[in-house]
Amino acid sequence: MSEPPRFDRGHTDDLMSFLAASPSPYHAVANTAERLEKAGFRQVGETDAWDGTSGGKYVLRGGAIVAWYVPEGAAPHTPFRIVGAHTDSPNLRVKPLPDTGAHGWRQVAVEIYGGPLLNSWLDRDLGLAGRLTLRDGTTRLVNVDRPLLRVPQLAIHLDRAVSAEGLKLDKQRHLQPIWGLGNDVRDGDLIAFLEETAGLAAGEVTGWDLMVHSVEPPAYLGRDKELVAGPRMDNLLSVHAGAAALTAVAGSGAGLPYIPVLAAFDHEENGSQSDTGADGPLLGGILERSVFARGGAYEDKARAFAATVCLSSDTGHAVHPNYAERHDPTHHPRVNGGPILKVNVNNRYATDGSGRAVWAAACEKADVPFQSFVSNNSMPCGTTIGPITAARHGIKTVDIGVAILSMHSARELCGADDPHLLANSLVAFLEG
Repeated sequence: MSEPPRFDRGHTDDLMSFLAASPSPYHAVANTAERLEKAGFRQVGETDAWDGTSGGKYVLRGGAIVAWYVPEGAAPHTPFRIVGAHTDSPNLRVKPLPDTGAHGWRQVAVEIYGGPLLNSWLDRDLGLAGRLTLRDGTTRLVNVDRPLLRVPQLAIHLDRAVSAEGLKLDKQRHLQPIWGLGNDVRDGDLIAFLEETAGLAAGEVTGWDLMVHSVEPPAYLGRDKELVAGPRMDNLLSVHAGAAALTAVAGSGAGLPYIPVLAAFDHEENGSQSDTGADGPLLGGILERSVFARGGAYEDKARAFAATVCLSSDTGHAVHPNYAERHDPTHHPRVNGGPILKVNVNNRYATDGSGRAVWAAACEKADVPFQSFVSNNSMPCGTTIGPITAARHGIKTVDIGVAILSMHSARELCGADDPHLLANSLVAFLEG
């Protein structure tokens, strides 16, 4: 007889709040850290000496966060159970010289980050958020969460063929948002505006990592509110579920056979090759230091890694009712049908048969249904942090996630029950 599920529709309500409060990876990790702190976790500095005490700990680096819980009496060779996710989403990001404009319009110069559905950013009220770096080297989060920018689409009268031939966007010329009127471009205006917004002195900001976001809040959708529309579900939905699962497991007491871990990386959408990406040394270094802090040696690390399993949790494709032919004919994941197991024999996903068995056992324990996803053979699929994690650390990795529509849009769509079904399955996985 399985235990009652820990999470229900209230988890989805909380997800919507998390999405709205996390317009950038930096906000996402700050909000995750706040939730961990409330659950008794404490931040450890990477430049500090670590101790081997039990309890919840986390490392925060830029747009990435790695958190883990050491049960009382855990041996140095105790394996890890890892939920991997990423904090970044495709969007438009501010260039080093942000002030531009033409023909009486003041604009912001942006660069394309990742692979967004570009048309989804048109005619949408946009805010601006991210991280400001100050002269003393400290950072400050900023979030202008009101209609500030807009990328206006060309009127149909000036593009008569658009409906028949499709929208064609030049990434350089057609996506620079407007944010005001003026006949001259004054360098420093945007940053001066953000300094004022953040309560900083003029000239105090010397660096920035800024991006636009839709200011439309997440919302339930549908006749029976069985759907959720919102931004950055790819992949803050998994970050949120992973944090909820980790804190739930940490609060359940001693007796865990594994050390549960949440690893939320940045830069997945452009290849993961950074000091905060899955292809960097962040995760491996933290796990290794955790082993050594508990008195272990290389042999203990090797034993722990050999028995470790990672669930790479990222969103996947629900069958689209208007484009069903783009999907594999026998694999049609549906929203609210439970999380999906993602498989690709060419290793775009890391799942194999033994990994499937681990995932199936977790779902059975949690009394959560799951579905399988594989791409149409004529269409190459995307990839995740899963193969990177498996190859870099020699850790068995399984690719899973929640099926959504409109992936990489400024506003995506999922089932209202799938987020809490995912969280419950992650709890069962982390508990072992």
